[in-house]
Amino acid sequence: MGVILLYDTFWKMSTGRKHPAGIFCGEKEKYEKRRASPNMKNTLNEKKPNGLALIPFVIFIVIYMGAGIYYQAKGTKMAFYQFPSVTAMFVAVLVAFIMFKGTINEKFEVFAKGAANVDILTMLMIYILAGAFAQVAANMGGRESTVNLGLSLVPVQFLAAGLFVISAFMGTATGSSMGTVSAVIPIAVGIAEKGGLSLTVVIGAVVGGAMFGDNLSMISDTTIAATRSQRCEMRDKFRVNFLVALPAALVTLVLLLFIGRPEVVMPLEALPFDIIKVVPYILVLVLALCGLNVFFALTIGIFSAGIIGICAGDMTIAGFAQSVWTGFTGMNEVFFLTLLCGGMSELIAKNGGIAWIIQKLRRVMKGNKSAQVGIAAMVSLCDCATANNTVAIIVAGDMARDVSHEYKVDPRRTASLLDIFSCVFQGIIPYGAQLLSAAALANATVTSDALHTSPAAIVGGMWYCWILAAVGLLSIFVPFADGVCRKDPWNWEYGCAQSAVAAKKALLEKEAEDISAQ
Repeated sequence: MGVILLYDTFWKMSTGRKHPAGIFCGEKEKYEKRRASPNMKNTLNEKKPNGLALIPFVIFIVIYMGAGIYYQAKGTKMAFYQFPSVTAMFVAVLVAFIMFKGTINEKFEVFAKGAANVDILTMLMIYILAGAFAQVAANMGGRESTVNLGLSLVPVQFLAAGLFVISAFMGTATGSSMGTVSAVIPIAVGIAEKGGLSLTVVIGAVVGGAMFGDNLSMISDTTIAATRSQRCEMRDKFRVNFLVALPAALVTLVLLLFIGRPEVVMPLEALPFDIIKVVPYILVLVLALCGLNVFFALTIGIFSAGIIGICAGDMTIAGFAQSVWTGFTGMNEVFFLTLLCGGMSELIAKNGGIAWIIQKLRRVMKGNKSAQVGIAAMVSLCDCATANNTVAIIVAGDMARDVSHEYKVDPRRTASLLDIFSCVFQGIIPYGAQLLSAAALANATVTSDALHTSPAAIVGGMWYCWILAAVGLLSIFVPFADGVCRKDPWNWEYGCAQSAVAAKKALLEKEAEDISAQ
């Protein structure tokens, strides 16, 4: 690092301008790592705090939430999803360009720096690959086979608990809580109605399991957003997150086993499934957990699902290609939202907005534990405002990272908190897509009007989310899930786990040699 700084300083002194090598993509990451170093001055403190810089974020939330409340009052279905979040973010970006000082070119340069950040671009690539895998696997019959296989293995008297486990597996394998809800709810509700099971308990079990999977999946957009915003490895975040989610899942499972039994045990019809079609889901899950690069794991998943589908006669080569493209375009909203939010966050940080938040938070955050509570509260409020856990993490991510650096909260822990509490609130807000869809699908499935339900009625059955919130808060004050962080502590100087410092040093030395050779 010293070689880089010395060389860059010499170049500036001799030429009066920055060395052209400074444009290489890793520079921002390295200088941010220096900022996080306890031995170097935090550049965040050098920026003049300015609360007005947060106006674009406020406008985004007001437009998005205001539109949702307006359509809710009019009785529109899926009210909080009528006004596209990308459009609201676009308006906020325009406001940022109008209100901040500087020429249009200077502001666009700052915006582009944030939007083209290596973490943002990595996030975008993973999004579209995850979308393609989910679409190809679903189109070749993998999702239906997985659900039917799970139901065939579950004893009818333990149906509610079995649905929770099936949904948890589906959510983890597909990375989509919405996809899981759409696939499982119609089957689960039909069986529950015949067996005399409480629909609230059954729907809560399915949506709770889906949120468990969404929270932990390596290919979930929430996991991608949380880990990339905190610049930590997915595998490490999973290990920390799992130790919080598992106790909550086990308590929920016990409750469902004893309370969720049907009044009448009805035999299930034979459900068709093809075990080979479940393989791509298991393959991606295992490869990601083994530490294989997520790009590679998803690519293997896409082509394995495609090959199985083509060989089974469920899709043609052209159909496979169309499924990949549909999966790509299905991630349009989160893709453009992340891109715009990344650029706007850079503008806000440049103008002192993040520094202002840190300044105010210092009044209530007195140490590491209170900082963790603050991070959890921040993402929870963002989710309540946006009704989208991915959007909440994207909005809160940069602020959380700076709080993490300020109070030395391990980034792997911060990423877990962002994902856990955004999923908790996404699962219990009655205007969130998961409960809205679950209620709509249930009402379309039941044969009696007396069994119709509403999103608000389901909230009480979301046992897993309520228990996860309690366990998540407990884990802050009793750090039973921090074993990974203690065994392999975070190195703030190099911005990585201690075990990865040697590799990071070698990379920096190589970059320094490359610059010297120019």
